[in-house]
Amino acid sequence: MKIMVAVKRVVDYAVKIRVKPDKTGVETQNVKMSMNPFCEIALEEALRIRESGLASEVVAVSVGPAQCVDTLRTGLAMGADRGIHVEFKDGLNPLSVAKVLRALVEAEKPGLLILGKQAIDDDCNQTGQMLAGLLKWPQGTFASKVTLDKEKQVATVDREVDGGIETVLLDLPAVITTDLRLNQPRYATLPNIMKAKSKVIKKYTPGDLNVEIKSDLEVLQVTEPPKRKAGVIVSSVDELIDKLQNEARVI
Repeated sequence: MKIMVAVKRVVDYAVKIRVKPDKTGVETQNVKMSMNPFCEIALEEALRIRESGLASEVVAVSVGPAQCVDTLRTGLAMGADRGIHVEFKDGLNPLSVAKVLRALVEAEKPGLLILGKQAIDDDCNQTGQMLAGLLKWPQGTFASKVTLDKEKQVATVDREVDGGIETVLLDLPAVITTDLRLNQPRYATLPNIMKAKSKVIKKYTPGDLNVEIKSDLEVLQVTEPPKRKAGVIVSSVDELIDKLQNEARVI
């Protein structure tokens, strides 16, 4: 079975985000970029499934500008067998990405598609669900545990929901999106980083896949959240209660 994993290039989680002066977005020039943490978890799960003998190949896929190749090289260094890059310079919304991934699925015929549940740059949490809808495949989102049965061609997925854990049984092929507690991604070792340089990354454009990219969304303005007010030290319980009642109005 082949597993396809979608990975996204985002601003590194440790970087302090700065809004552009014209408020059209966040600053990405001369900013450290890395693989979306949820995508790392998705790739790690695919690699573990392959190492257990339940899959034969892991293909990492990224959609975006030319720099996405660096993100794919990271995925290859982690252990993916090969990469696919669909180059598109402008911004992409989740539906456009889902359409591109659907076209790649039709070409590659994977038995399982794993994505991070969301990207830390836009927090949309939409691509996996939209892709499952376009493919008409079953989906298991927010996965905290994944178990495959190769003989029965099913996947058992534990999902993190508000009330606890929900377990669903999916017929393969299926779409799974990963949550934080699914696994701990591995670090790429130096030998694997060197090997990754010789692994194949196939390039496409949306046109090659007969996918028309158009945006149904318009960003009007991006602003920083309001700055938090400084805290106040109170001298007594009575003063605290008075402030909670008359200033904060929470009691």
